[in-house]
Amino acid sequence: MDRMSGLDASFLYLETPAQLMHVCAVMVLDPSTMSTPYSFATVQAGIDDRVREMPTFTRKVRRVPLGLDHPVWVRDTSFDIERHVHRLALPTPGGYGELMELCAHLASLPLDRSRPLWEMWIIEGYRPDGPDGAERVVTFTKMHHATVDGVSGANLLSHLCSLEPDAPPLDLGEKQPHPRDPGRGELLGRAVIGTASRPLTLARVLKPSAQLVTKTVGRARQGTAMAAPFSAPRTSFNGTITSHRAIGMADLDLDEIRRVKKATGTTVNDVVLTVAGGALRAYLADRDELPDSSLLATVPVSVRDSSRRTTGANKVSALFTKLGTDIDDPLERLAMIAERNRHAKEHHNAISADSLQDWAEFAAPRTFGLAVRTYANLRLAERHPVVHNLVISNVPGPPIPLFFMGARIEALCPLGPVFHGAGLNVTVMSNAGNMHVGVIACRESMPDPDALVRHFPAELARLGSSAEDPA
Repeated sequence: MDRMSGLDASFLYLETPAQLMHVCAVMVLDPSTMSTPYSFATVQAGIDDRVREMPTFTRKVRRVPLGLDHPVWVRDTSFDIERHVHRLALPTPGGYGELMELCAHLASLPLDRSRPLWEMWIIEGYRPDGPDGAERVVTFTKMHHATVDGVSGANLLSHLCSLEPDAPPLDLGEKQPHPRDPGRGELLGRAVIGTASRPLTLARVLKPSAQLVTKTVGRARQGTAMAAPFSAPRTSFNGTITSHRAIGMADLDLDEIRRVKKATGTTVNDVVLTVAGGALRAYLADRDELPDSSLLATVPVSVRDSSRRTTGANKVSALFTKLGTDIDDPLERLAMIAERNRHAKEHHNAISADSLQDWAEFAAPRTFGLAVRTYANLRLAERHPVVHNLVISNVPGPPIPLFFMGARIEALCPLGPVFHGAGLNVTVMSNAGNMHVGVIACRESMPDPDALVRHFPAELARLGSSAEDPA
């Protein structure tokens, strides 16, 4: 039996018909590198062969009776690849606009919880260079956040990829055993024992949490604390969301990002956040919505290397950071973000790597889900101060070209979930010299993400020019 961690299960409880908790990825493939001509049947069979012995792809959720404990993973003994890998074709002319519209529609659909929580759509007929250009194949993948976080999701996709067109898939190490299906009595017994031991667990996590509060107050007085939640200005994408999604993508030159990083003595993440801050500033200014104070972003942080936990798909924490949208000069914005990020990292490092996971164990299935639905139905996100404006994730990707079923990956763009109160998510991922930017938003909050995405390359160019001539 493979019990879900509290953090993994929380993503199930957070899900509503409007707040969909899956993560997505768009891969643009060049089929000309395949040793045999592309066919959907061959690709589907190849995926089936590679995922069938991977528990993450073949397990499904089983609830504990009476909701006494977090759900467990069990093997789907009737796993059928045809229920997970589907085929679609873009309408003519098959350009970027048609692709984004289709991907947004697919991102708006919930996953079926009676089956393993992932789907892949093979999309044919994509012509990014116009009707007369070469055709590309696109894969749109959805996996529930209860199954993966950013790092583990990238690793799982890597299992379907190879370093050469005809090479075997990348080896991810020792294979994990498939979870067994426990009986009802065992589930109830374990749930009762777990419930009885929660007071002891609570006592164990209360002391370090109280110490953290004291240290945070001290940091705040010294001006070295990370940015505080509930201090964000309200924008058009900070309210109650719907199930409709809108998507935009862009590519940045990773070498240019590294050049700016080296010239300014900052980090890649500092540069990415600066570019994002500049793009958001330009987008809001175009709409006459630019607030006087800076936008506040939640930045997920992987704690996979420092966590003491050996189970659970999600090993993440988060920090809050100001994006400097109130600063016009890009170098000044970069300096501010770099300094604040240093303080935020120091503050974050003082927090136990497992703190979020420890507290998530107390998320009661019924109570948590009811609270989320009540919060959405009463539109409370529009009544209290804004917690944060958006989520920005930076996921490290492979630095070398990869091949998916023999087709070269030209773009690999991840997309995270959006939340009530923060209907915008920006995720960037590096791959083979590029930084791919994926923007997903509630369509009613941001109908045209391209109006934001198109500012990313321009802001990087502006930052690069300023770094060349600081004067």
